[in-house]
Amino acid sequence: MINATDLRKGVIIEFEGNLYQVVEYQHVKMKRTALAKVKLRDINAGHAIERSFQSDDRLVRARLDSRQMQYLYNDGELYYFMDQENYEQMQFTREQLGDALDYLKEGNSVAVSSYKGKVIGIELPITVELEVTDTEPGFKGDTATAGNKPARLETGLSIQVPLFINIGDVIKVDTRSGTYLERRG
Repeated sequence: MINATDLRKGVIIEFEGNLYQVVEYQHVKMKRTALAKVKLRDINAGHAIERSFQSDDRLVRARLDSRQMQYLYNDGELYYFMDQENYEQMQFTREQLGDALDYLKEGNSVAVSSYKGKVIGIELPITVELEVTDTEPGFKGDTATAGNKPARLETGLSIQVPLFINIGDVIKVDTRSGTYLERRG
C-alpha cells in the first residue's frame, strides 16, 4: 500500500481493477486537508485519466517483476531481447517499444517490467551513447555555448547538439528528455 501523498511521477498503481502509471503529480494544500491531484495513464489501454485523492487515501502499488535483458537485433518486424540470467529470448513489436526505439542499439541492456507474467514495458538506462551519422560540419573555434545545430544519430533520432560536434562523434544522450549531454572522448 502507498499513501496518496507518496505518489510520484512514474509510480505504477492498481486502481479500479487496472494498472495505471502516474504521469503528473500535484500536491494541493487546502484549509483542513491536502489533496493529491494526479494524471494517470492506463498501461493496457493507453488513455489518461485525472483523479484527486485525499492525503490519507491508501492505494495499492503494483508489484512488478523486472529482468535485465540485452537488445540483440531486429528482423524488420520484431525486436529480439535476451534475458541475461537464463539466456531466454523475447520479442517485441515496434508498437510495444514506442519511443524507446530512438535510444536502442544492439548490445544495450534494458530492464523489462512485467506484471503477473505479462510484459508491460521496458525501462531504458538514463543515458546512452550514440554515434552522430549526419550533421553540418563543425568549425575550429566553435564552443559549447555558441549555439546548436540539428544532428541525426545512428538510431535515426534527431536532436540539437553544439556546433563543435561532427559526424562520427559519439555523444551521451539523456533518454528522459532526448537532450545532448556531452561528447565522449
